[in-house]
Amino acid sequence: DVDIALMTDTMGEARLAASIAGAFGFKPSYGLVSRYGLIGLVPSMECYGIMAKKPEDIGSVMGVIAGCDNHDLSMPEYQVPDFSQIGKPREPKVVIGTVRECMDTLEPDEIEAFNETLSQIRKMGLKIRECNLTDFDLFRTVHNIIGSVEASSSGGKYDGVRYGHRARSTENWNEMYLKSRAESFGLLIKTYLFQGAYFQFENYSAFEDACRIRARLVKKTEALFNKVDFLILPTRRGGLNVSDTSTIDEIYDAFCLALPANVTGLPAIHIPGSVFQEENDLGLQLIGPRLGDSHLLSVAATLSHLIEGGK
Repeated sequence: DVDIALMTDTMGEARLAASIAGAFGFKPSYGLVSRYGLIGLVPSMECYGIMAKKPEDIGSVMGVIAGCDNHDLSMPEYQVPDFSQIGKPREPKVVIGTVRECMDTLEPDEIEAFNETLSQIRKMGLKIRECNLTDFDLFRTVHNIIGSVEASSSGGKYDGVRYGHRARSTENWNEMYLKSRAESFGLLIKTYLFQGAYFQFENYSAFEDACRIRARLVKKTEALFNKVDFLILPTRRGGLNVSDTSTIDEIYDAFCLALPANVTGLPAIHIPGSVFQEENDLGLQLIGPRLGDSHLLSVAATLSHLIEGGK
């Protein structure tokens, strides 16, 4: 057993893995933790994700790894949040917002299960307010287009010369390049890279449109925090397991509810021990305002204690 696990979080991997393992899964604000040393494919949406048994452990790690780094030029200058107070009991005097358009994507039984969870949270004294986030369904499309283009570009360095596996028994450099990449990437990654190459070279206007839509989604999502302190969503769709996926569409089906935090760069956390303990449990995730990571962890810790105490 380990207390902490670090992983690449591109689509919400830390939160989905935590929902299966019964742990906390945290994605920090984009730019809060340096990406230097991270081997990834989608630089504008991926970061280090953290999975742990307790929010306090996540806070301890964030206290060490958060902060500006000259090796990562995408990081803005800011004051690092104080992560030392996470886990201390406090009344969660916050307003949590649900997203109506997110609920519209769920099946009737999933809506019923999530509403029952919200009912339990209201009984704990937290205020819940419904919010509107039009174009919620476009998070998936935006991530798919921008992610594949960035992956296609980033994947070029894995050529067997500078990085990664090098094929043996080749007769020339060109054959070595082709065979190395053919042996290195699985079918799904190859499909994703080819898709990105298509948008790069054959339909670049779609990529430009996706970037504009992404900026609009970021603006609309951040505006919600003028009305509520956090957003609450299911972590995943019931019955959809990443391990069972065989196509790009199925992968996006599994991660669809985790994508908004990665597209917008906002911090998000999966909270274990929700009201339902079934195999198809939707899970519970909170999304917070940019650089509000320490407050998000504190509220997640308090909410987890309330849920456990209410069982």
